[in-house]
Amino acid sequence: MKLNNKVIIITGASSGIGKSLAIECAKRGANIVLAARQYVTLCQITADLEKQYNIKALAVQCDVAVEQDCEHLVKQALITFGKIDILINNAGISMRALFKDADLSVLKTLMDVNFWGTVYCTKYALPEIIKTQGSVVGVSSIAGYKGLPGRTGYSASKFAMNGFLDSLRVENLKTGVHVLTACPGFTASNIRNTALAKDGSQQGESSMHEEKMMTSDEVARIIADGIENRSRTLIMTGQGKLTVGLSKFLPAFLDKMVYKVFSKEKNPLLK
Repeated sequence: MKLNNKVIIITGASSGIGKSLAIECAKRGANIVLAARQYVTLCQITADLEKQYNIKALAVQCDVAVEQDCEHLVKQALITFGKIDILINNAGISMRALFKDADLSVLKTLMDVNFWGTVYCTKYALPEIIKTQGSVVGVSSIAGYKGLPGRTGYSASKFAMNGFLDSLRVENLKTGVHVLTACPGFTASNIRNTALAKDGSQQGESSMHEEKMMTSDEVARIIADGIENRSRTLIMTGQGKLTVGLSKFLPAFLDKMVYKVFSKEKNPLLK
């Protein structure tokens, strides 16, 4: 399925992987509906996309944690373009705090954005995607396969997303709807800068060595290829594939390896 002339909704499109996805899909001739809370930023991106790639783009202010915003997003896409081919559930936030120290509100916020945001947008877009036999995409994480220390809420939300998408895939085996679970490895983006600390404030500086990570542009290209190829799951790095394999066959050994990796963070939570 080529993306030319497809209508694609992308949540979390104001920065990082979402912005890169908007650019990559526009390069391939798709018309884009960009959703995020940062409306002014979205408007600038849409103007740039339309000018550079000669496609149509729409900016919609949307907090995916709010069900009514997600319903409004889908309605605006239909009013403007008359159809929806692809929904990319990309909006997400992370955290960095040990569970014993974290306010429970932090975990609730992550579930509201990462999991419920995916559920809300998919609920309202799915009837239209069934009509076009299009795609529902979830930008998940290796944290949805292996619980990561200091990221209990993040891992929980991504495990939930993976389970939701897996169930949705089975339900739609006969409808022609394609469901893709995309799991990047660690990606150089602002998700760690905006990650929530134990009290719910943004942590600011990343705790990771970002220079060695995938770029958001690389991730976007892989996901766009995955949509065109109607792939089922994308595990994008060797480290990710190893993690998924070890979680099945050597889980206790993987626990120790993950602990070792995260104990080497900047200002580590684990000693």
